[in-house]
Amino acid sequence: MSTALGPEETTGIPDPEVHHRRTRSLTTWRPEDEGFWHTTGARIAHRNLAFSVLSEHIGFSVWSLWSVLVLFLGPEYRIDPAQKFTLTAVPTALGAVLRLPYTYAVARFGGRNWTVFSTLLLLVPVILAGLVLEPGVSYGTLLAVACVAGVGGGNFASSMANINAFYPERLKGWALGVNAGGGNLGVPVVQLLGLLILATAGAAHPRLLLLVYLPLVLLAAAGAVFGMDNLASPPGRGGRALREVAAEPHSWVMSLLYIGTFGSFIGFGFAFGQVLQVQFHEQFDTPTKAACLTFLGPLLGSLARPFGGRAADRLGGARVTLWTLAGMAAGAGTVLAASRMQSLPLFLAGFTALFLLSGVGNGSTYKMIPAVFQMKARAAVAAGADPESAQRDARRRASALIGMAGAIGAFGGVLVNMAFRQSFLTTGHGDAAYCAFLAAYAVCATVTWAVYLRPGTRPMHDV
Repeated sequence: MSTALGPEETTGIPDPEVHHRRTRSLTTWRPEDEGFWHTTGARIAHRNLAFSVLSEHIGFSVWSLWSVLVLFLGPEYRIDPAQKFTLTAVPTALGAVLRLPYTYAVARFGGRNWTVFSTLLLLVPVILAGLVLEPGVSYGTLLAVACVAGVGGGNFASSMANINAFYPERLKGWALGVNAGGGNLGVPVVQLLGLLILATAGAAHPRLLLLVYLPLVLLAAAGAVFGMDNLASPPGRGGRALREVAAEPHSWVMSLLYIGTFGSFIGFGFAFGQVLQVQFHEQFDTPTKAACLTFLGPLLGSLARPFGGRAADRLGGARVTLWTLAGMAAGAGTVLAASRMQSLPLFLAGFTALFLLSGVGNGSTYKMIPAVFQMKARAAVAAGADPESAQRDARRRASALIGMAGAIGAFGGVLVNMAFRQSFLTTGHGDAAYCAFLAAYAVCATVTWAVYLRPGTRPMHDV
């Protein structure tokens, strides 16, 4: 009796789906092989992308919980506006710190395994917030619980590093844009839910928001269990890759650009509701009025991110990033003018532009990261290196830099909140902060041009 041979026996190449069914690990993964991609790879990559987006989305919602919860903290909590800005800054800071170990964890434990664990970990800040949120709680307790919400920020780095390895170079801008954009949507979604609760149940019921997220966290974890795969990765290589990219000058350039783009998105997303209430307190004298507009900026920025990645795929990441940063400088100038004129419509128009362009810049800068290492891989191959080894190193280092740039860039969100806090605390308005933002965008745009687009840097023009 003859026995039908499986894919491994007929071709000598392990079939990814066979390994998927047995161990949830894919030991064969060749996304740059177009035949492999069209017959097998695309289907698996898209499935992992879908569940990665779900998990990252919930992570962003938990990370930005306190941008909503501070709107529930009325006079009975005895917390002033400066303290509220600090409450939104501490989860941003922890989320930034965690992005480095979260990136390493993908290589150490596997993308699927780490997604399951990191998603379940989101239960901790949700439950803690539900336990402590009541009048009379100490400010120190609120700070500690808000800080724990930073675990949601780490999910972004591990998710992006994982998805980066699944897709071929020609699709990375789109894939990373979709993954990040879907995750970023967690910010406006949690703010919309907060608005709904404020408008229906009132500011006395913040726990209703937390009750919504408990089952959603479990749903996202279950999706990762049943829908995601691990890509085989040599043990211990994650830490080595981080050391390698830390020695690469382009890593620090990309981290600076990510401070300007993603740092702006997450910082404005966390602070905008408070800014409206303090800057235009007569028009936004209740939390519900501020919440009606708070979600719009993060929503536009999240939706714009995949388009930034797609535009970078077609036009080049550096070109798109340069024009985006120039537009953000103009947006900051508009906000500054509106603040001095006390013009709410102009103020909203300027901030809308900042949110939208920060989303585009998020997508374009993340396209630049793998492009930098692909450029170096091509140079290594031209010098005689093994093509397969060069490509593998490029993917490994790109994943590590995604985590490193994500961690450093997220600190931009801390800087945004601290700039607002100090400006309002000392002057009563945000003009000093807006001037700082304008200067930062001008610096980032100049660096982008000088490193990647200046005449005489021709090899860099493809980044």
